[in-house]
Amino acid sequence: MSDATLTLQEAADDLGVHYMTAYRYVRLGLLPAQKLGGVWRVDRADLEQFRSGNGNAPVRGGRPAPWAERLEARLLAGDARGAWGVVEAALAAGSELDEIYLDVLTPAMVSIGNRWSAGEIDIGLEHRATGIAMRLVGRLGPRFVRRGRSRGAVVLATPAGEKHALSVAVLADLLRLEGWEVSDLGADTPAESLGLAAAHPEVVAVGISVTHPQHHDACRESCAAVRRHAPGVLIVAGGQGVDSRETAIALGAHEHAASAKEMVRVLDRLPGTLDLESAGDAAAGA
Repeated sequence: MSDATLTLQEAADDLGVHYMTAYRYVRLGLLPAQKLGGVWRVDRADLEQFRSGNGNAPVRGGRPAPWAERLEARLLAGDARGAWGVVEAALAAGSELDEIYLDVLTPAMVSIGNRWSAGEIDIGLEHRATGIAMRLVGRLGPRFVRRGRSRGAVVLATPAGEKHALSVAVLADLLRLEGWEVSDLGADTPAESLGLAAAHPEVVAVGISVTHPQHHDACRESCAAVRRHAPGVLIVAGGQGVDSRETAIALGAHEHAASAKEMVRVLDRLPGTLDLESAGDAAAGA
C-alpha cells in the first residue's frame, strides 16, 4: 500500500479514538475512505482535513453540516448503510423531512448526474447511486404521510420512454407532507394509462416530469390523454426537460413547475384561481 494511505485502525490510532468510532465517521460520510481488499483505507490528506475541521470533517463553530456532500460520497461508494447513516445524522441534527429531500438528497443526486454528464464517473455508478437513493426514499416515505382531511388527489408520472422515477417519488412525498393524496405511477407511463388514472373523480391535478426534451412528444401525448379523459383536471409539466411555462403550455399542460416547491405553490392555488379553459386555448394555439 502507498505511504499516502492508512488502514482505518491506523487512522483511529492517529486520531486517538476507538476503531468503531473511526468506522462510524466513515459510515456517516465524515471521513472519506475506500475499502480495498476487504480493508478500509484512508488517505493521509483526508485524515488531516478531517482533523483540521474542514471539508467533510465534523462541523465546528456553528457552520452548517455538508450533509449533501457526505451523502454524495456514500452514494458513489455504493454504501447503502452509510447513506442511511448520513440521513439519520442529518435528522438527528435537526433537519426536517422536506429539507432531507430538498437540501440533502436532491443536491447530491444533481451533483452525481452532473459528474456523469461531464464524464467524471461511469453510468454504472450513477445507476447504483440512484438505486440507493430510491431505497432511502422508500424508508423515509411513510414519515411524510400527514393525518387529517385530504386536500385532494394528485397523480404523478413520467411519460412513455422516460426512465427517471426518483424525482417523481421525491415530489410525491413532499406533496403528501402538504396534505395531498398522491398516486405515483412512476416512470415510463403510457399516455392512455395516465389519462385513465386522471379520470378518477377525486383527482384534481396531474404532474408530468420530463428530464430531457427528447420526451416532449410523449409528454404531449400524455397531456392530450388527460385532457380527453379528465378535461377538468389541472395538468402541470416540469422537470429539467421543460424549461418554462411557455414550453409546458406548448406541450399541452396548463401550468409549469420548475421545482417541488413551485408544484406546491401551483396546487395551493386550487380551486378556482387557475383558468384551465384559458390555458387550454393557449395550448391549442401553440
